[in-house]
Amino acid sequence: MKNLWLSLFSEKNLQPLYDWLFQYVLTYDHLVQALVIICALLIAVLFGNRIKRRFSTPDLPAKRFGHFLAGVLPIAPPLLWLILQIISLLVAMEAGWPYNLLTIVINLLTVWVILQTASLLFNNTAWIRLIAIVAWTLAALNIMGLLGPTIGLLDRMSLKFGGIRISLFTVLEGLLTLALLLWGARVLARLLEKRIRGNTDLSPSIQVLFVKLSKATLIAAAILVGLRLVGIDLTALTIFTGAVGVGIGFGLQKIASNLISGIILLLDKSIKPGDVITVGTTYGWVNSLGARYTSLITQDGKEFLIPNEDLITQQVENWSFSDKKVRLRIPVGIAYNSDVRKAIAICETAAKQTDRIIPEPPPICLLAGFGNSSVDLELRVWINDPVNGVKNVKSAVLLNIWDAFHEQGIEIPFPQRDVHIKTMPSGAGSMAGGQQETLRQDL
Repeated sequence: MKNLWLSLFSEKNLQPLYDWLFQYVLTYDHLVQALVIICALLIAVLFGNRIKRRFSTPDLPAKRFGHFLAGVLPIAPPLLWLILQIISLLVAMEAGWPYNLLTIVINLLTVWVILQTASLLFNNTAWIRLIAIVAWTLAALNIMGLLGPTIGLLDRMSLKFGGIRISLFTVLEGLLTLALLLWGARVLARLLEKRIRGNTDLSPSIQVLFVKLSKATLIAAAILVGLRLVGIDLTALTIFTGAVGVGIGFGLQKIASNLISGIILLLDKSIKPGDVITVGTTYGWVNSLGARYTSLITQDGKEFLIPNEDLITQQVENWSFSDKKVRLRIPVGIAYNSDVRKAIAICETAAKQTDRIIPEPPPICLLAGFGNSSVDLELRVWINDPVNGVKNVKSAVLLNIWDAFHEQGIEIPFPQRDVHIKTMPSGAGSMAGGQQETLRQDL
């Protein structure tokens, strides 16, 4: 066995390996490129760490361009290293020096920077994994010199639809371009939304309208630009999209109606976030206005998604449309032997002692009528915060009235009925006593 290993690693057998290493790997050109790479790495680490220490402050996001710098600082060393390597590559290409090792390092550094940036921008691990697969595949093909032939092979795998030629490379390029443009549109839409939300001169409904329009415009522009960049002639799709649009229009009538209704609600400001409304039997406050539905939160914490079309076609009670003041009617009953005027004064005083009842207009109690078992009063009070609930205010007022009535001796009646039996049925016989006893027990 020892003789076998000695024969395998003999100088005669290793000589071709030595020749290949000294001819293609351990060369002067590679040594110079390695020194340039190491120098660029040392400079990047030195200055990159100094940049991170210089700008890493707790109040950095509050400064101008603070969010951008906070996102760039973690990748400062590899990004600076990549920039230095690209400069070295350009110098080598201009001078006619070898640069194959520099090309490999630049490809690997590019993938590293892309993955670091993706981890900062995306929270979804699936997207990060997809970006990693695409980046490493492109880098490997470029390093081995197979990127051009691979693109040519994908481009030859194509189909023609009339005057439109669509290849597999066009599809992949279009998906990648469209994904990048949609991501950029979403980022820009979020920035615009922050600026619009921060503008206090705009009403909440106008803010929502501008936010929705800006998102729709940016997404539509991203799709059109993406199709144009991959070389698809949009004029050739006019007839096809027109026919598809007619079919979609018939199938999506309700969605289109809700979308248009939402725009109308935002323009006429009849319903806006924060309003207290009643739709049918649903009472609550508007949380948000969407493109298809309006979010309504009730006092029970339930969130109802009401189609915008229902808010246009049905009767809607807006408790805070032009004025947040709302009058509440609270029925109160007293016994016939009670002092009505005293009870009216007690009700008004009890209402004034409730926290959420506003003093102007003042509470007023009226004699509403004479009921079967009680004298009916109606207490009318005003509040200016219906978003905090209505039944809880009524409950607080009634509790104050209850305590005051007991203190002042005002009786609160309950329904009573007297049953009088004039004659007994004939032929009852001995059963009459039992029936009377049973009737007496039932009553």
